[in-house]
Amino acid sequence: MTQGRVMSSRGCADFGSNHPMKDTDRIEDRLTDLEVKASFTEDMLDKLNQVIVQQQTQIDLLLRGMAELRQRNSIGEEGGFRSLRDELPPHY
Repeated sequence: MTQGRVMSSRGCADFGSNHPMKDTDRIEDRLTDLEVKASFTEDMLDKLNQVIVQQQTQIDLLLRGMAELRQRNSIGEEGGFRSLRDELPPHY
């Protein structure tokens, strides 16, 4: 016989657990903990998906705005609006 391990009457090793209910309770507690973690993980995933959708909406809006500015700039080069900052002062 080795320390901490006893052979049962069926020839199976018994690792010192004389209370099968305690083992069952411990397994149920671990399972409950895993279910809680899975629930929190699922909730976090849903929140992250919402953030991604919002960010994509913002990116699309910014891209449309940039396209409009480029279009306005190309129209402006044909003799439309010019910024005074683009012109050199007379002393140069």
